[in-house]
Parts: sequence; structure tokens; C-alpha cells
Amino acid sequence: MKKKNRRLSYGCLSFISFCMIIGVWCIASYGGYVNAIFMPSPTAVWNSLTSMAKDGTLMMHCYVSTKRVMVGWLWSAVAALPIGMLMARSPKFSAVIQPVIEFVRYLPVVALVPLTLLYLGIEENQKYVIIFLGTFFQLVLMVCDTVSSIDKNMINAARTLGASKLQVYTEVIFPAALPGLMDDFRLTIGWAWTYLVVAEMVAASAGLGYIILKSQRFLATDVIFAGLIMIGAIGLVTDFLIRILTKFVVPWHERLGDGR
Repeated sequence: MKKKNRRLSYGCLSFISFCMIIGVWCIASYGGYVNAIFMPSPTAVWNSLTSMAKDGTLMMHCYVSTKRVMVGWLWSAVAALPIGMLMARSPKFSAVIQPVIEFVRYLPVVALVPLTLLYLGIEENQKYVIIFLGTFFQLVLMVCDTVSSIDKNMINAARTLGASKLQVYTEVIFPAALPGLMDDFRLTIGWAWTYLVVAEMVAASAGLGYIILKSQRFLATDVIFAGLIMIGAIGLVTDFLIRILTKFVVPWHERLGDGR
């Protein structure tokens, strides 16, 4: 009962926070305190959303952007998981690969756009690679840190019982690290959405990032706000789905902080 009440309280506070933001937005726009060019009214943004929804372009842009984010992020997750686990368990491998990852992760992804265009052209793979570059290097280090935090006594016990290296990885390390890994995945998929506009800033003809950049040229801030709202909304849905998936994938893990 207490757990249910805490979740209800968390949901109410979240709803109130959104209402406060919308209230300030309404006061600033309808009250004329901010020029409509800089802050369009909720009505103007709603009209832009409904207009794009009616002609079918909204769903098309949402689908294209979601596909790009998910494919690029899945590439990084599939590559980062084994590399991060090996870094955590092999000091020699970590000594070889970690300095490179530490160096590259500080490079701004937007500066790599010209190179990706040169190497990959303007096709979809170039967009996927931008999302990949924005999430892979951070995710590798997060996976390494998560796996490194596993209780060493469990690993030693498995070895004492005669477990092979493969069994230690698959039956001890991975299940023990999975709750933390799911949190790592949830965080990095949020980062993937932040790189969407970078991925769609050049040679794109569809996507939410594309319509935001296109609208910037014509000062169509209502469309910019509409695109930003859709990115945020899809991001929240994605985050919620991963939270639900975590409960099914790691039912043995009791998360700290009910309602989170």
C-alpha cells in the first residue's frame, strides 16, 4: 500500500511540474511578455502539430527519426556490451582499448559529421553512425564500470565450483550486472535522442531534426517547438518502455526508490 501511495505521489508531482511549465508558457506568450517569434503560444504550436498530423507528415517524421535513433543506439549497445565486459575483467585488454575510448569520447560528434559524409555519403548509414558515435564510447565505459562493481565473492565462488570462463560471464557476471546495464541502456538511449538533430542536420529530407533545422531558416518557431515537443514525448515513452522492460528482464532486482 505504501509503495502504491509513493508511486501515486510521484505521478502527481510529475503532473504538477508539467502543468507549472505550461502555465508559465501560457502567461509569457498569451500575456505578450515575449515576442511570438521567440516563443509561440501553445495554440500556435498545437495548430502546427495538428496540421502536420492531418497531412500525414508528422507520423512520417516521427517514424524516420525513431528508426534512426533506435538503429544507431542498438549498434552501439551490441558493440559496447562485450567490449565493456572485457575491459572490466581483463586489465591487459583495458590497457589497450581504454585510452583510445577515453580520447575519442571527448571529440564533439558534430565535428565528425564532415568525415562521416566523406566516408559514408548521405545515405541512412551516415545517420546511424552519428547516433552510434554519440553513444558508443560513453556506453562502453558505463558497462565497464557496472561490471566492475559486481561482488567479487560471487565470481570467486563460481570458479571454486569449477565454472569455466564462459560460464562465469554468462551465469554470474551478466545476470549480476544486468540491472545496472539496463539503467545504462536507458540513459544512453536518451543521449541518442540528443544527437538526432546532429544526425539530420546535413543531407536529410525527413525526420524531426530535419523539420526543426528547416523551420529555423524561416523563423517558424511554432514548428520548432512542435518538433521539440515530439522528440521529448517520444523520449519519455521510450524511457517508460525501458523501465517496464527492466521489471520483466530483471524481476529479482529490487530497485531503490519506489516510483522511480
